[in-house]
Amino acid sequence: MQDDRWEREALREVALEGIRERRRSRRWGILFKALFLGYLLVVLALVMGWFPGTSDAPPGPHAALVEVDGAIMPGGENDAETIGAALRRAFSDEDSRGVILKVNSPGGSPVQANRINQEIRRLKEEHPETPFYVVAGDMFTSGAYYLAVSADEIYVDQASLVGSIGVLMNGFGFHEAMERLGIERRLHTAGDNKAFMDPFSEEDPDDVERLQRLLDDIHGQFIAAVQEGRGDRLADDDRIFSGDVWTGTESIELGLADEIGSVQYVVRDVIGVERTRDYTIRPNILERFGRGVGVAIGDTVAEKLIGPAPFE
Repeated sequence: MQDDRWEREALREVALEGIRERRRSRRWGILFKALFLGYLLVVLALVMGWFPGTSDAPPGPHAALVEVDGAIMPGGENDAETIGAALRRAFSDEDSRGVILKVNSPGGSPVQANRINQEIRRLKEEHPETPFYVVAGDMFTSGAYYLAVSADEIYVDQASLVGSIGVLMNGFGFHEAMERLGIERRLHTAGDNKAFMDPFSEEDPDDVERLQRLLDDIHGQFIAAVQEGRGDRLADDDRIFSGDVWTGTESIELGLADEIGSVQYVVRDVIGVERTRDYTIRPNILERFGRGVGVAIGDTVAEKLIGPAPFE
């Protein structure tokens, strides 16, 4: 009898332990499912802009803000299509008392910069009652200055880097290294100039001359835009268009900028309102991830094949 009781107790403990184990498994399963559901909800909230601060501010008089942060390149966050769409929204809002373009960029594509500049000029003509201001961050050079030069007033920090009104194309020449390594270059083209500035061939003086004409032409377009945008405010100084860079304080002396000031200063003391509404078009979290992967792959392949981007 005693042996039977011992066996029954042992079987009972085994059964109870199995029940307890199943309960623990269910609890862990519920916990992991809840965590996964919470993760999905957070991602959905980020994508849809449900978190506080991601939606538009309440209606009423405000300063309309658009940001340009980073390189100005086609297909990126700062291309002409994206920035132009944000500016159109900012100018068209009836409660906007002024539009501020906050720029922190070393420049980029002259085509994209010119298109943004043209759109700014068009919007100013379409909305003459809405003042347009630019506030520079750390970098306000090259294409970044090009796109913003039509502003009514440009504000900088003392330490902002401003200028670089020029155009460049850079690369490398590998023909001597290939000769030393015994590598034969096999290049076949249809069209006399199709291999223009090929980095694996010896540099052709005629190609260099033709390239310089192209750069001078684009530089002339840049200069014309600056002269039209700044007018009589520009100092009579040939250094302005030399491609040099100045501090914010020096840029005011040269007429490239107007005053020292931040976004808050322009909102409060220039436009005269208390609130700011951000019209910047930013990619959602899924677009950022996809774009980041695509850009990383594209940049790696491009640098392996043709070297760095040609214009800055």
